[in-house]
Amino acid sequence: MRAIVVAGGTGGHIYPALAIIDKICEKEPNSEILYIGTSDRMEKDIVPKRGIKFIGLEMKGFNRKNPFKNISVVVKTLKAYKKAKRIIKEFDPDIVIGAGGYITAPVLYAAHKLGYKTLVHEQNSIPGMSNKFLANFTNTLCLSFPESKKYFKNNNTVYTGNPRSEEISKVEKVSKTKFGFSKNKKLVVIVMGSLGSTTITNRLKEMIPSFKDKKYQILIVTGNSYYNNYKDISIPDNVKLVPFLDDLINLMKDTDLLVSRAGASTIAEITSIGIPSILVPSPYVTHNHQYLNAKELEDKKACIIVEEDKFNSVNLINTIDKIIDDKKLYKELSDNSYKFGVRDSSLKIYKEIRKLLGDINE
Repeated sequence: MRAIVVAGGTGGHIYPALAIIDKICEKEPNSEILYIGTSDRMEKDIVPKRGIKFIGLEMKGFNRKNPFKNISVVVKTLKAYKKAKRIIKEFDPDIVIGAGGYITAPVLYAAHKLGYKTLVHEQNSIPGMSNKFLANFTNTLCLSFPESKKYFKNNNTVYTGNPRSEEISKVEKVSKTKFGFSKNKKLVVIVMGSLGSTTITNRLKEMIPSFKDKKYQILIVTGNSYYNNYKDISIPDNVKLVPFLDDLINLMKDTDLLVSRAGASTIAEITSIGIPSILVPSPYVTHNHQYLNAKELEDKKACIIVEEDKFNSVNLINTIDKIIDDKKLYKELSDNSYKFGVRDSSLKIYKEIRKLLGDINE
């Protein structure tokens, strides 16, 4: 298979795209893949390290607060569209696949105008601007959340889950003892995305002393930019801090409770292995989609939401204690989380790709 995969901006778009690529290459080892992303975001470093051919286009997202700045965004989008047409013609793919981020709009639209098959994957419960636009021009639209279908009028939507879920279901477990924790005590991991959060950092600094003498253990993944913020506070023996973990998804398999943001990839990871979770949706994202992501789980009794303005020592620790101490609640959250998960999402998406391509290369 010859495929162009387009995604950019955040890990929430990039890692599902890479999971789709991995599945294509697993099923069809002789496939040729070209990844198109933005020229100045994290994909420009992540993708080439995976040995995948990468082309970066200059793009910016629309500025919702200052519409006058969008003049330059429109200019960049038109340039990206024209360049994408040239790239697509030259590579001549069997299919063009979009996995989110504003870079997908000009590239997938160019593919549509050139007559190529296209497939788009939406990670969040509420679709982003690019995918709302592309829904009218793509052959198949894959959804991470079943409720997302109501936002699309056409009938080309398919519920596949998030491909990140399949990836974590297959990784090897890393024991909490590797990080100096006791195997006989429960482990609570607190992580607020790879970059961390100023607000959460300030709140955690205040509440860390309150974890002293708790019967469970705490691992806080601070984010690289915030690790030094904790150097002047006293850390109890049952609490450890790290700036970043390459094998976090491996450790999640030996984690008893996760406190996290509610990005789509995080939810896919949590539900893939059925970890009870306390979700703290970021209030700074478009359309408040993290809250709505988390609400889908909470409505199914698969997590407990603590909103950022209520993220304090009393609320968080009381909620942790409640989940850890109440075996019935703990099992309910774990079981419902696992039921929500889709552990063959990448395969489902691959099958949708094959449906579009028929028997090509099979």
